[in-house]
Amino acid sequence: MSTAKNAKTPGAKAPGRAARDTSRCREALNGLGLLSPALVVMVSMLALPVGALILMSFWTQSGFTLDTTLTLDNYRQLFSTSERATEWMGMTFHLGYPVPAILMIKSLAMSLMATVAVVLLAYPMAYFLAFRVKRNKAAWIIILTIPFWTSYLLRVFSWKVILGYNGAINSGLMALGLIDRPLEFLLYNPAAVVITLSHAWVAFVVLPIYVSLEKIDRSMLEAASDLGDSKFKRFRRIILPLSMPGTITAALMVFIPTVGDYVTPQLVGGNGGTMIGSLVQQLFTKQNNAPMGAAVSLVMMLIIAALVLIFLTLIGYWKMRARSAR
Repeated sequence: MSTAKNAKTPGAKAPGRAARDTSRCREALNGLGLLSPALVVMVSMLALPVGALILMSFWTQSGFTLDTTLTLDNYRQLFSTSERATEWMGMTFHLGYPVPAILMIKSLAMSLMATVAVVLLAYPMAYFLAFRVKRNKAAWIIILTIPFWTSYLLRVFSWKVILGYNGAINSGLMALGLIDRPLEFLLYNPAAVVITLSHAWVAFVVLPIYVSLEKIDRSMLEAASDLGDSKFKRFRRIILPLSMPGTITAALMVFIPTVGDYVTPQLVGGNGGTMIGSLVQQLFTKQNNAPMGAAVSLVMMLIIAALVLIFLTLIGYWKMRARSAR
């Protein structure tokens, strides 16, 4: 009888296990409830617009007539070849519509220059904040965020005033007697765009680099110093490698959005500083060809994603080789 009473019904769960499963389900539901607002925002603000952009890229538009028939005409136009060659910066393009390809290469180059400039400017500031400031670090961080207190558009306009024909630089040089007439090459060129982007994004880059530097164990630096390493060797062998994750993250934070920026080239770039974002904006507005603008945007997104993936793969390969060398 006791054996029959103690026998478990097939498929029945122990009370403790059932309680644990119920608790896990409740925790999962609670986590999903906390995450659902963010998911709603991401789906409504990111996934749906990208989906609409993908769908629109397969449409065509002629004047005010929008044809919703699915077709690859926009992509054929972007990648179609032509016997007529277009020359730009020593490169030859045999494309029927070479403007997007030229502006894409130009945008990547300008964004890369701005990224390098931003990292070179931000790293010493983050290093000073992490290793030299001993007190009131919060105050220093607040000071670094002061540029965020003003509009991005106002900061771009300020550089337009500084670099302008009658701006601060030309006025100062003329007051010192170094030039007789204002310099015209300071504004409306790629250099002006790179300078403005570097100033606008440097504050974003300081914080992630600072976090990486702040996490470095100071005892490792003391041990290296006791073993006779100089300051430069400590920086090269310890500080720089350990701060690379934050530096790479900061570089990607600058590179990805600046490739598609169109406000800065529009205000300080002129015709010489035009980037791919300006072309997308013109296709959607002035040229009244939203499907082609959507196609150019998607191609740009895929190129940037591929470049970032290649970059991260190379970084991972470099880390693996460094570990195997040890």
